[in-house]
Amino acid sequence: MQSQEDLKNHFSPQLGTGERLLWAGQPRQGLFLRATDWLQIPFSLLWGGFACFWEWSAFQTDAPLFFRLWGVPFVLIGIYLVAGRFFVDARLRSKTYYALTSERAIILSGWLITRTTSLQLRAMSDVSLIESPGGFGTITFGATTPWWTGSPGWPGSRYRISPAFDSIAEVRYVYDTLRRAQQSWNPDPTRK
Repeated sequence: MQSQEDLKNHFSPQLGTGERLLWAGQPRQGLFLRATDWLQIPFSLLWGGFACFWEWSAFQTDAPLFFRLWGVPFVLIGIYLVAGRFFVDARLRSKTYYALTSERAIILSGWLITRTTSLQLRAMSDVSLIESPGGFGTITFGATTPWWTGSPGWPGSRYRISPAFDSIAEVRYVYDTLRRAQQSWNPDPTRK
């Protein structure tokens, strides 16, 4: 995790004239389990186990070369599903940065190519908060994902229905800061 000063320097080229940085951070770092792993881990073990059994059977029965090679991609996918996805997810999170400014929510992400997502606070209508007892959580901008897919999508896919500040510390503080910044744009909800 980078220091607040490093994070501020990371976002300073992104800021417009008069725009103030209110918060900057990164997702939780390292390897960890998510709530959706209770579904993904059994599936990955079944997939990986069957793929390994297929390959073992193909070599034990002296099957044709085609059948021996057929299972290799499935074994590789199984290795990714069982263990590799956790490392890919950790690597992608280490290259992801979040910022909340007086005007926007900014997400910088990408392993080889940096992708910038910029969301205007005054245009946000749906903002949802998921908070865990430890203070970590996710703020989603827009429609939330179904519970069975989890908030981050499949690790490594970077597919998400809506942009989010995923797995951040002090999520309640960031959420409250975002709501205050939104209210400063339109303090009277009846006024257009």
